[in-house]
Amino acid sequence: MVGEKASVCGRARAIVYDPTTTEIPLSPCSNRPDMDERSLTVAAVRTVGPDAVAIDVETPDDFTAQPGQFVKLTLEVDGEDESRFYTISSPDVDGEFEMTVGIDPDGEVAPQLADLEAGDAVRIEGPFGSDYYEGESRAVLLAGGPGIGPAIGIAERAVADGNEAAVVYQDDAPIHEDRLDALREQGVLVHVLDGEADLTESVAEATSAGGQVFIYGFADFLDDATAALEAAGVDTEDAKVENFG
Repeated sequence: MVGEKASVCGRARAIVYDPTTTEIPLSPCSNRPDMDERSLTVAAVRTVGPDAVAIDVETPDDFTAQPGQFVKLTLEVDGEDESRFYTISSPDVDGEFEMTVGIDPDGEVAPQLADLEAGDAVRIEGPFGSDYYEGESRAVLLAGGPGIGPAIGIAERAVADGNEAAVVYQDDAPIHEDRLDALREQGVLVHVLDGEADLTESVAEATSAGGQVFIYGFADFLDDATAALEAAGVDTEDAKVENFG
């Protein structure tokens, strides 16, 4: 997501982005993360859908994070440090943690990330973010585009904890479809909608049993998701929201 710099310490990242890429520009953060920047080893890089990879990184002993939080990743590009924020998309960080990265061929950082191999090193700092899973008994995940990263990690964690989850995911080119199928097999309500689909019915079904609402995506998706929640009679004040721009 390439665009204007913005703070990521609050409950939303209100940034104007180019929606063709999923690199988030860095800006200063007043809150100190649990882990200062250090070099971590890449365990694997996997294709997870059209123009998207998942990068598994080995977790240091003193790093803790919850699904829905994000980390700062720094690479050297043409002799200059380039930093981006990427959301953790794994259900936990035990041993390794995963970041899902959309690849824009014209991006400065993402194409280099796609070329990483096991054994390579990346510089990581974090975690950041306040809109994450905190053991809620039912998680309702509304995700647009790259928002599926944190959404699927939260859903998997909720199920592993013995809690419930529901996912409504809107994207013209869905990713992580194997993980979404696995969630369905575990009894999770999963709706995958194309980019022009109306959210109203799917959101009404997902929220019918209550639960903590999480919304991850670009501003237009957030507006549509909020409207669908209001149509379903859901109070949106307590929703956990990350605005990707």
